[in-house]
Amino acid sequence: MTETPDSASAGPGAGGVFDAAFLARFEDLLAWRRDVRRFRTDPLPDDMLQRLLKAAHMAPSVGNSQPWRFVTVDEAARREAVRASFRRANREALASYSGETASLYATLKLEGLSRAPVQLAVFCDGETGQGAGLGRRTMPEMLAYSCVCAVNTLWLAARAQGVGLGWVSILEPETVADALDVPASWRLIAYLCMGYPAEEHLDPELERAGWQAGTGLDARWVRR
Repeated sequence: MTETPDSASAGPGAGGVFDAAFLARFEDLLAWRRDVRRFRTDPLPDDMLQRLLKAAHMAPSVGNSQPWRFVTVDEAARREAVRASFRRANREALASYSGETASLYATLKLEGLSRAPVQLAVFCDGETGQGAGLGRRTMPEMLAYSCVCAVNTLWLAARAQGVGLGWVSILEPETVADALDVPASWRLIAYLCMGYPAEEHLDPELERAGWQAGTGLDARWVRR
């Protein structure tokens, strides 16, 4: 962001312009946003989840459709159904690897389903009438992308409050939807574990475990 003559002394958010100190802290927030799998079991403050969901609800969405649907999962039987789905899907994933890769995969910590005090499923309502279809006639997947924006907004808002978030993708979407008894038009986008992290690391866990190092921007930037 280019600093205007009046923005150097502007406070955070003044006139939609943020000062250099805020921008530096925002970069720190991006760096510290981690996929957390190891949680403490102590609960979040009573109003914390609502405040975080309000932040997520401010995410951009195609046609202002706001297609995200948040489902908190508190009942033990429903949580166990999700854990069982993970176990099945994880066994299948492990079977798809061989040799040293399979051995390494078997050691990875890939979920926090047993300890995270908050479990939240994010669905996309594919039949929402809100937005009247604007912006998604040729790209209907924009509804799902909007929900992903909400997840990322939630992730950053949680990290800013010291709350960890882990995205569990090794699941059977239809099984999770059935376990949570949601409408047939809702598509599972994310199953999230939330709580205070048991440990803090700036580097991604998969890098520490030796699974995959990240690559620099130049490897992902194509100029035409």
